Amino acid sequence: MHEINQHILSVIDFMSTDHKTLFVKVMGYDASFGIEFNGEIKFLNGMPFGDLIHEQRSFVSPDCRQYIRKNLLNMYNAGKFN
Repeated sequence: MHEINQHILSVIDFMSTDHKTLFVKVMGYDASFGIEFNGEIKFLNGMPFGDLIHEQRSFVSPDCRQYIRKNLLNMYNAGKFN
């Protein structure tokens, strides 16, 4: 069995509301901690929020948290959730 040495992020689903809020369900792998994760990120006015990327509430490593945030922001800004 070989070890995964990079973070993995997959978007499972997303949904927009009438209030211009976007919910994105994700799952992936934190290579620093060697754990799988899943969660939901809420975009409000183009900014991501959620326990998964929150500095004090997240159970993933700081670099994985940044990886998730950066990749989701890139997807959002590229119009992938329209």
